[in-house]
Amino acid sequence: MDVLIKIKDREGVVHELQAPTDMAMNIMELCKAYELPVEGTCGGMAMCASCQCYVLNDVSLPEMGDDEEAMLSEAFYVKTNSRLGCQIPITESLEGLELELAPEN
Repeated sequence: MDVLIKIKDREGVVHELQAPTDMAMNIMELCKAYELPVEGTCGGMAMCASCQCYVLNDVSLPEMGDDEEAMLSEAFYVKTNSRLGCQIPITESLEGLELELAPEN
């Protein structure tokens, strides 16, 4: 099953992406699969913040872990709704999620 996730890129264009829930992907990997400008330099280990995004709507997300919280405390352009895309697994509960990519560091 796929879920619909909307991601606004750094130019303000909104991309409606079909995200598979059966491939153990996360938001960072989804962005890379659709060739959105997300580096994911650390490979999804919550160590670089190059996949930082802003959550724009109220969708149930997994709680932020210690590694993600620590990385965001050192990152640029952090807002109260910042998350690391690599730390958000794609599940059915993400249906309708809306995100915006943070500016590049």
